[in-house]
Amino acid sequence: MKSIREIYNIGYGPSSSHTMGPSRAAGFFSKKHPGIEKIRVTLYGSLALTGKGHGTDTAILKVVEHPENTEIVWRPDVSLSRHPNGMVFEALEQDRIVDSWTVYSVGGGALWDENGTFDGGDLYPKTSMAEVMKWCLDEGCTLVDYVEKYEGKEIFDYLGEVWQQMQETVETGLVTEGVLPGALKLSRKASSYNIKAMQSVGSSRPMGMLFAAALAVSEENAGGGKVVTAPTCGASGVVPAVMYFMKHDQKMPDYRIIRGLATAGLIGNIVKSNGSISGAEVGCQGELGTACAMAAGAAAQIWGGTPRQIEYAAEMGFEHNLGLTCDPVLGYVQIPCIERNAFVAQKAQEAALYALFSDGRHMVSFDDVVKTMMETGRDMQAKYRETSLGGLATVCVKKLGAVSRKNED
Repeated sequence: MKSIREIYNIGYGPSSSHTMGPSRAAGFFSKKHPGIEKIRVTLYGSLALTGKGHGTDTAILKVVEHPENTEIVWRPDVSLSRHPNGMVFEALEQDRIVDSWTVYSVGGGALWDENGTFDGGDLYPKTSMAEVMKWCLDEGCTLVDYVEKYEGKEIFDYLGEVWQQMQETVETGLVTEGVLPGALKLSRKASSYNIKAMQSVGSSRPMGMLFAAALAVSEENAGGGKVVTAPTCGASGVVPAVMYFMKHDQKMPDYRIIRGLATAGLIGNIVKSNGSISGAEVGCQGELGTACAMAAGAAAQIWGGTPRQIEYAAEMGFEHNLGLTCDPVLGYVQIPCIERNAFVAQKAQEAALYALFSDGRHMVSFDDVVKTMMETGRDMQAKYRETSLGGLATVCVKKLGAVSRKNED
């Protein structure tokens, strides 16, 4: 299992798999061929179906050396064998292909090719939650101790940077108003939610704060702002919202939140190593389901939970998002993504509280849910896996009338 740094990537939205990943691949290929006459990029499957709404072409053209000599080809009718988010980069001289590279954007900004170009090697010897929990119980240690054992103390410096960026994104989103880019003309809500939350009393105030923080990050992401994948851009509002709530409502110090992020990263890493965090592969259950598990586990730890209670919180957060589809309207990471982040943040907090009332013992394990999520994802029709061909994506398009379902502005 690799470093939790791969769960927390700092970059620009709106999609880790459809903008961060392709941008990274394009930059790599362009640097490999400086001064090349022409580059052709063919996008397949989900990348082609929702890439215009996600801004995949824009992300690629921003990083290549000569965007004017770069051709983008869309192949929504073909899905490559390894993953729905497949790309083929070709370098051409006088219309002759001199190099070709097939690469996949597998979620969270990560890339995979057959040569292992981006394989940073494994750090963790144990890859399942059961193995990690056994180590913690045998050694009398915490999940954070397990992370520190294999990542070193320097991981907390990196997580400090992650936490700083999360806060900046929340605070930027809370004061930014206007309309999000794209054909949906969706108005930002975080600012007004925050104002109303501050004026509220009783339980409405903390709940409103949580909603506002999640909306703030998700709207920043949808607008192409700077975010942290946790574990993806589309699910980037959940963990920051819960952590921001912990600091500003629960008055938790930064060091406890950073340790919570270590646990959350480990939880996300286990899902990524044994399952998938890609909406194009398993639906939104792999993105927001994982984010819910991460945030629930982190909250349970920050509130003083035992390893068993933390695992239970993460399991519940994940289990109760099984079957969640990924059906972005017009391919934008806006509907239903933004509101869904807010509701999942609330669910994560409740899962943590529920687990803390228990002794941590329960029937269904976290590993069971990861396995079930993958089985459910394989059974899920492709139209519900980030293609905008089914679900809300088609229902809403009918209502939009004149707006094209092909993501065209």
